[in-house]
Amino acid sequence: MIRFFLYLIILMVTALGFGQNNRLRGSIYDAETGEPLTGARISINKMPAGSSGNNGRFEVRCKPGAELEVSFVGYTSWSTKIEDCGRELRIVLVPAVAELGEVQLKTAIHLQRALQNPVSEVQLNPVELNRGTGLFLDDAINANVPGVSMNRRAVSSGQQFNIRGYGNGVGFRGATNNFDGQGYKVYLNNIPVTDAEGVTLLDDIDFASIGSVDVLKGPAGTKFGLAIAGVVQLQTQRPEAGETSLGQNLTVGDYGLFRSTTQFATATENTSLLLNYGHQTSDGYMAHTASTKDFVNAVVDYRPNQNQYLSAYFGYSNSYDERGGELTIEQYNNLDYSGSARYIKNNAHSEVISFRAGLSHSYLFNNWLSNTTTVFGSGVSSNASSAGGWTDKTPVNYGARSVFDFNFKLNNNFALSGSAGFELQEQRAQIVGYGMVENPEDPEGYNIIGGLRSNQFAISNNSNIFTEWTLQMPMDFSLTAGVGMSAMNIDLENRMYEAGSDLERNVNADYHHLVSPHFALNKLFNDNVSVYASYSRGYNAPVSGNIVLSTSGELNTGLEPEVGDQFEIGSKGSLFSNRLYYELAFFNAKFKDKFTSVAVPLDENTTAYTYIANGGKLDNKGVELLLKFNAYESATGFFRNIRPYGNFTYSDFEYEDYAYESLNSEGEAVQVDYSGNAVAGVAPWVVNAGVDFLANAGFYGNINYSYRDAMPFTSDGANVTDPYNLLNAKLGYRHDFGHFEADLYAGVRNITVSQYYYMVFLNQLPDAYLPAPYEANYFGGLSLKYNF
Repeated sequence: MIRFFLYLIILMVTALGFGQNNRLRGSIYDAETGEPLTGARISINKMPAGSSGNNGRFEVRCKPGAELEVSFVGYTSWSTKIEDCGRELRIVLVPAVAELGEVQLKTAIHLQRALQNPVSEVQLNPVELNRGTGLFLDDAINANVPGVSMNRRAVSSGQQFNIRGYGNGVGFRGATNNFDGQGYKVYLNNIPVTDAEGVTLLDDIDFASIGSVDVLKGPAGTKFGLAIAGVVQLQTQRPEAGETSLGQNLTVGDYGLFRSTTQFATATENTSLLLNYGHQTSDGYMAHTASTKDFVNAVVDYRPNQNQYLSAYFGYSNSYDERGGELTIEQYNNLDYSGSARYIKNNAHSEVISFRAGLSHSYLFNNWLSNTTTVFGSGVSSNASSAGGWTDKTPVNYGARSVFDFNFKLNNNFALSGSAGFELQEQRAQIVGYGMVENPEDPEGYNIIGGLRSNQFAISNNSNIFTEWTLQMPMDFSLTAGVGMSAMNIDLENRMYEAGSDLERNVNADYHHLVSPHFALNKLFNDNVSVYASYSRGYNAPVSGNIVLSTSGELNTGLEPEVGDQFEIGSKGSLFSNRLYYELAFFNAKFKDKFTSVAVPLDENTTAYTYIANGGKLDNKGVELLLKFNAYESATGFFRNIRPYGNFTYSDFEYEDYAYESLNSEGEAVQVDYSGNAVAGVAPWVVNAGVDFLANAGFYGNINYSYRDAMPFTSDGANVTDPYNLLNAKLGYRHDFGHFEADLYAGVRNITVSQYYYMVFLNQLPDAYLPAPYEANYFGGLSLKYNF
């Protein structure tokens, strides 16, 4: 299939390549940074002629004597009279405002790309990522990305995304559990963090080293394969051209928070190197939640010529996080944060030691064809204990991702651009489970590892081929169409097999021909506003823990992948002379065959075993609005800029035809029906608002307010959280002293002393709340950088 797909790409390239002669070609760059500008508007004699593609390249029909004009949001327009159609042009655009900073430039570039992209996507820049400590990504996601929430099980572990009501892993009871991260994909520097089974572990990611985040909401099979809920792309920080520096950052805070980051960065026009070491500790905000992490990151970029670019990433992490367990409803209501005795007795924790590496190569073959290929691999040694026992897991992941980008100018009125590629990934993992028993040498202390319960070797692989094309049409209309095809295969070997046993020794599950289409229509108004309508489909295949019945070891026959269809109408734009940026989306996402954990009781107090079945549907309707306003800007006044921001989410999510059969404690069949109930784990209303300010003297700061509505955390609707309000603030001062740059800052979270949670376990009573600190907690820090 992949070979056929590559042949098809070659055929399309050959067919579309004719008629490309006698045209004006060139590249467009940022005058200050040298970065290529994608999406710059090109006009000839005041008539639209096209736009720059990947790496800033463009090609338009040429007419000697015509007036060529190039424009881009945030830059001064450039124009010239065409004299020689055969001359290769190198065009540099100058920022329109002398004081325009790096963040504003990147925002302008993002705006231009966003208007031409008919999907709901939010980009977070360094200002948004560092409004708090900058150590915990959920702070930035929850405050800045409407329709998306990020939870964590402890100080810095068990992080998960919920995108438009989807993203919950399967637990032991009921629907829409959140035991692990499934349904979405996460990438770091184009390297999949999500493993070959579709499970995302984020304990070993150094969020303090992240420089930008892109969140794509909705099925993304035409670019990323098995991503039914969406995609989160993380990019590490990069040094600026001409910089050579050595930096040290220290952050301290309540509950024993300490973070030390040492960074060396150097860059020329063609090469850059970033070395980063971070050490992070915390005593935790409740019993048994201490955390210790060490991170090493290295990023090397090299551009040997204007057509070629190489980037290498290496990361090492050593992470140990205690887990105090979930609080019962009674504990949470009584502010009893002593944790779960069962978890603490078993010394519940998550330890992850990992290596991750990737090498990316981008090559511009000509003005209409480029390719980016990444090879990657990771190895993890992890162990975790909980109330249920101890698990050792040693997965090794490896694979490759390659994408071809195309950009054709068909005539004066039509242009065609697109991408086609594949992603292959395989994981080999040994998973060993143990019971835990009392330590005879210390009965009052932690339990120790007991007898072997399971020993399983799993080989999981997935393959994704995809293509997506956009046809630019007259009157600034564009039509996007794409399709992806994904497959997942899982082989399980029971290494505790005994001769004569009724258990299966080898089990195989194969899910293939998962076809994900995407269609969208986009209309651009005056280069500042776009309106779009789109449809997309995605899948989530079962993981190894879903496909085997725990009592028999047999294949869980009949289990089908989950299917998601999303319809969306939206608008993006920049109004009032580019001072107000907005994104508005109305969507209806329908998910069917949702994985549901069915418990079979031994008696009224004990569950004999559980199995996974396809349940009913989720009907998720929502509205999302994001606003960013440049209210004030001055190069001479006290304030350099004042920028309010806000986002609002309304979610009307319901179970539909969600009925299945279970057994009661007497072994009698009972019907469970959640149809018409609100989906657990989603607050109907979420509101965030705040303001960033920067003074010309070097002072800066922000104030952020968050409101999260009450939400059900059991699918029957019987248990509901209280709503909460959260107020946070940060103030800092930056100043240069010769070769030194200093940044001194302090902040406070939960100024109003509200009780709130980092996460709520869904459908897992009596386990319920993973609380956040209910008192105001403070942090501060100092960053010093020496520029050579």
